[in-house]
Amino acid sequence: MKVVVTGGGTGGHIYPALAFVRFLKKEEPHARIKYIGSETGLESDFVPRAGVAFSSVKISGFKRKLSLHNVRTVYRFLKAVKQAKKMFKEDRPDVVIGTGGYVSGPVVYAAARMNIPTIVHEQNSVPGLTNKFLSKYASRVAISFEDSSSYFPKEKVAYTGNPRAQEVSSIRSENPLASFGLVPEKRTVLVVGGSRGARPINDAFLDSIAEIERKDYQVLYVTGQVHYEKVNEKMEASGRPANIAVEPFLHNMPEVLPHIDVLVTRAGATTLAELTALGIPSILIPSPYVTNNHQEKNARTLETRGAAYVHLEQDWSKTHFIETLDELFETTATWERMHEAALNAGVPDASNRLYQVIKEVIESK
Repeated sequence: MKVVVTGGGTGGHIYPALAFVRFLKKEEPHARIKYIGSETGLESDFVPRAGVAFSSVKISGFKRKLSLHNVRTVYRFLKAVKQAKKMFKEDRPDVVIGTGGYVSGPVVYAAARMNIPTIVHEQNSVPGLTNKFLSKYASRVAISFEDSSSYFPKEKVAYTGNPRAQEVSSIRSENPLASFGLVPEKRTVLVVGGSRGARPINDAFLDSIAEIERKDYQVLYVTGQVHYEKVNEKMEASGRPANIAVEPFLHNMPEVLPHIDVLVTRAGATTLAELTALGIPSILIPSPYVTNNHQEKNARTLETRGAAYVHLEQDWSKTHFIETLDELFETTATWERMHEAALNAGVPDASNRLYQVIKEVIESK
């Protein structure tokens, strides 16, 4: 089997793609897998580090208003389509899978025009422009949230979930909390604002340090590099409470998550796939700075199912932080109910489902 995977720009497009590539290597040890991405995107670093063959095309995204930039983007799109077609003529793949981001546009489109089976994978509840465009040409559209089916041609949709979920749920690791100076047996809240951090999450945490110190749970706060020094100074001034640990970034997040009781974070698709795979109750503060406000719509999907509390960024504060945690930990029954709801909201065998869709489109050609 010869497979091309494409997608990039953000980790939300890249991590699911790499999770599926790792699954496919186990299922099809002799498969030939190539990843096509942007020469300047995060994927140009992440993919080679993962040991996956990588090729690039030059492309940029559309602006949401008329501009000279968009004229250049159309030119680059057509040029990238030609680049992709040349790659496919040299070594014709059996299937091309796009996980979103503007780089997947010309690659999946080129494959479709050459009658190569194509699959678009959408991680969010509200699809981006690229995947909506590609859904007209793709053989199938794999979705992670059932709610997003209405945006795509009904006959093409397959509900597979997010491959990152299956990868995270399969990890078995020793409890690493002691390495952060925390107690492995204690209830633990993980607070994450993203790789660059999030100011409202950061400010609410700083205001809450004195109250957290009096609680019978502990907090691991991943600040992001931007806020780390400021938080460290405040922790020092507060006498470094024993039940709070602060880190700028977690390189072993998949190993930490299975040992977390509550996650306080943004509502990116990959994060939600991870927490539903593990059944982690969550407090979600969606980023308002994303396209189509898709993070809030992602978060509301879990809230509706009883798996998460959702607070908008403009309302988030120390009071909401402490009161919501108190409500969640007040009785074991509350946590258990949200744990079960989170598990039921996810798709634990997402990679396998996507694999079955791939086999179907190849066989039906």
